Amino acid sequence: MHDDRSLVEARLKRVLDERVRPAVYPESVPLDVAVWHAPGEPVPVEEGLAAVPEPIEVGARWGAPWGTSWFRVTGTVPEAWAGRTVEALLDLGFDENMPGFQCEGLVYRPDGTPVKGLNPRNQWVRIGTPVEGGEEVRLHIEAASNPVILDYHPFLPTQLGDKETAGSDPQYTLTRMDLAVFDETVWQLVLDLEVLGELMAELPVDSARRWDILRAVERALDAIDLQDVNGTAARARSQLTGVLATPAEPSAHRVSAVGHAHIDSAWLWPLRETVRKVARTTSNMTALIEDEPEFVFAMSQAQQWAWVKEHRPEVWARVKKAVADGRFVPAGGMWVESDTNMPGSEAMARQFVHGKRFFLDEFGIENDEAWLPDTFGFAAGLPQIIKAAGSKWLLTQKISWSRTNTFPHHTFTWEGIDGTRIFTHFPPVDTYNCSMKGSELAHAARNFKDKGRARHSLAPTGWGDGGGGTTREMVAKAARLRDLEGSATVVWETPAAFFEKAEAEYPNPPVWVGELYLELHRATLTSQAKTKQGNRRSEHLLREAELWAATAAVRTGFPYPYEELDRIWKTVLLHQFHDILPGSSIAWVHREARATYERLADELNGIIAAAQRALAGEGSTPLVFNAAPHARGGVPAGGAQAPVTEGRTTLAPRTDGSHVLDNGLLRIEIDNRGLVVSAYDIEADRESIAPGRAANLLQLHPDFPNMWDAWDVDEFYRNTVTDLTDADEITAGDDGVSVRIVRSFGASRVTQVLSLAPGERRLVLDTEVDWHETEKFLKLAFPLDVHAERYASETQFGHFHRPTHTNTSWEAAKFEACNHRFVHLEEPGWGVAIVNDSTYGHDVTRAVRTDADGGTTTTVRVSLLRAPRFPDPETDQGIHRFRHALVPGAHISDAVREGWRINQPERRITGASDVAPLVSVDQDAVVVTAVKLADDGSGDVVVRFHEAHGGRARATLTAGFEVAGVEVTDLLERPLPEASPQRDGNRITVRLRPFQLMTLRLKRA
Repeated sequence: MHDDRSLVEARLKRVLDERVRPAVYPESVPLDVAVWHAPGEPVPVEEGLAAVPEPIEVGARWGAPWGTSWFRVTGTVPEAWAGRTVEALLDLGFDENMPGFQCEGLVYRPDGTPVKGLNPRNQWVRIGTPVEGGEEVRLHIEAASNPVILDYHPFLPTQLGDKETAGSDPQYTLTRMDLAVFDETVWQLVLDLEVLGELMAELPVDSARRWDILRAVERALDAIDLQDVNGTAARARSQLTGVLATPAEPSAHRVSAVGHAHIDSAWLWPLRETVRKVARTTSNMTALIEDEPEFVFAMSQAQQWAWVKEHRPEVWARVKKAVADGRFVPAGGMWVESDTNMPGSEAMARQFVHGKRFFLDEFGIENDEAWLPDTFGFAAGLPQIIKAAGSKWLLTQKISWSRTNTFPHHTFTWEGIDGTRIFTHFPPVDTYNCSMKGSELAHAARNFKDKGRARHSLAPTGWGDGGGGTTREMVAKAARLRDLEGSATVVWETPAAFFEKAEAEYPNPPVWVGELYLELHRATLTSQAKTKQGNRRSEHLLREAELWAATAAVRTGFPYPYEELDRIWKTVLLHQFHDILPGSSIAWVHREARATYERLADELNGIIAAAQRALAGEGSTPLVFNAAPHARGGVPAGGAQAPVTEGRTTLAPRTDGSHVLDNGLLRIEIDNRGLVVSAYDIEADRESIAPGRAANLLQLHPDFPNMWDAWDVDEFYRNTVTDLTDADEITAGDDGVSVRIVRSFGASRVTQVLSLAPGERRLVLDTEVDWHETEKFLKLAFPLDVHAERYASETQFGHFHRPTHTNTSWEAAKFEACNHRFVHLEEPGWGVAIVNDSTYGHDVTRAVRTDADGGTTTTVRVSLLRAPRFPDPETDQGIHRFRHALVPGAHISDAVREGWRINQPERRITGASDVAPLVSVDQDAVVVTAVKLADDGSGDVVVRFHEAHGGRARATLTAGFEVAGVEVTDLLERPLPEASPQRDGNRITVRLRPFQLMTLRLKRA
């Protein structure tokens, strides 16, 4: 029996590969081909169609990297083919890679109507069924010669990732341009045999069902005349009818297939190419919807829908019709499938605001699900943001990539930092590119962690990453698997239909509390520092622009820049996509991102300056504008007034080359290596730096992960470290009350300025790195004399605690983690914060001290720079500037305040008078993240805030204008059924639970 089984399986493979699949197209004739190569960037469709092409032969090389070539194919259907189905086979030079990672094409009719996309798994265009014979065929192909960047083994540095360095050598060989007869009976036989062969391979060796299938397959193979496959295909199919008709067991796992094409908004291609990828895929999917009545396709990322609307109106018309028919489904309700670790509070909220609003405005559709299959882990603040946007479900797949611990659930409830819970599903198929293989469905059924309590899972079905989508073969396989013994059952459904069923069958799922940490891709918190800085600074500039523009609009009639802010927000949100902000895209993407952030900064600074000038008026009085949500230097939050300076700082050089900074609050000792050996809290009589250790210590590690260079840092990087303690020079700074330190190492140079401002309880470290290392990791270490079993790191609308120890494998796996503006460690009554202006990655470790007092040292290390060579071989080369601050004696309230202060610097201008805040809050625990005018243009003022310290808060908001009414709203500024807060004129009292987010709409009188 064993030999019979092996022989049949081997026979099936050979007959399929060598005889049956080739017989799908039994006859063909060549098409005539001509080509025009567009100079430079892609041209409009009408220009490509009108261009005069030159003849090209199959077998010719074509396509410079990132070029566009317009092929024209012409021919005549042979008269002898009358009554048969005919297709054009258009192979631009595809290899076996997945779609989206090489050359691609979009086929047009002569009038400019798009037909469908071309990729390695979708090379056909239907000409007629049946044809009459003699039809003239004329098609145009907009072909993109995108180079192959990703070669999994090994990851080799390449200059192909930027058009400026990619060269001009042709990338592809034109392979096939034919008209061919399509034999649907043979095609159906291929699908029959594939489905049964794949199912057979997954069944137990001794199962009766497996042997029934094997014998049926054997009979079908016997029925095929290998010299006349087309003539005997129907006979062979008849041998399989019985085994294909046997229904599934009632207990079979149930799979909701959702047509899908996860399209990275940028990755191994630039943003401009994604615009075309989306057009190709949506053209394919609308065509498939027309052919397959049960098929349903879901597409996320409102930005990608907007690209279709803007750039391909003819495709957009087809998409709108398919949406109206309920077959093409907007999913996710976000502007892009963003990273969720690094975007700030407001940015994460605006992902949903702009995404959901687009789908509501265009289609009247409200998304109940967040759809993030490929995002690299999920911050603990996300559940309440999802809920505040009016959604209730989350789908992701990426956690299955974790390398250390297997996540224990596939369907569960996720609880965030404020207690909000979201029904969440991880597809057990473990891919967002399901192709309906028997192995995939069998894995989903076996892998499903919630057996006995639930039976439903979801399978995103179609080629993704670079697009492509679902194929007709996948749909045909799903039809056979709808109710087939031995297999999970498959039905095409929308995401909402799946979630409704899953939630109904599992009313009390297990609860997971806190972040969903991906035990992989940890280096994405550090790679491409300038992209991360651009994001952080854009977020704060946007907050400031909205604040001052709203204040000026209410006070002076300043024209609120609705359109400009909307456009800038969408641009910033786009760049938070999970391969842009994490630093894992090609050089071209990050080069453009740097330029984009610079342009946005100029524009936002212009808005801020104009609004502040309108508020300040003309005059010579020095004014300090404070955009931070806490008062500082005597200036209220959201207001402006004359600066107040109290106290002074002294700098005392010592004969041994060390220096002491002292402002009466802190005394900082910097030794002759430029290291901070003491950070003394004078009032608390407490040292911050661990005995015998030094802070401001730069440490350099080798950094060569086992895979995924820009994405990963592997724990063994810690095995080797070089402490950068040699200083080229240590001198007083230009202001006479700071210390300047210069170091050289390798081919790089670091210049630091350490300063202690009068009246401030923070040591500021300004670090400039001229970075020219390769495959190295640069850290900045602070060994602290703090005994803490956990520490806090800021996340969206609050902070999250992580352990400092590694008691379990789950804790040990978090050897690199994310924070926003601060990390904070505390013993009862006293703590230390480290705040930053633009870094995210960090690690925290504990070590036993060897001095007489014993105890532990808790070391916080900030991740500054990396130097991976793939996919950008020049990652982070050049000059970088960072600002950090060490805050001794800090409670969590100090960490929150100082984190905002370092990110939202004050602005100084001259004017006529002080500026009172538009909205003020009497409780520091309540942090205002947005003050803006309502998006609907009504002139109402919208205020968003949250409790930031982790406790209960009662606060009074005072409006600096006459308030006619107040509503609690969701993120989209729609009223919620909650009772309105207590209002006394312009004073509004709110009560918040720990980390609770609230949005108020203040109606102006």
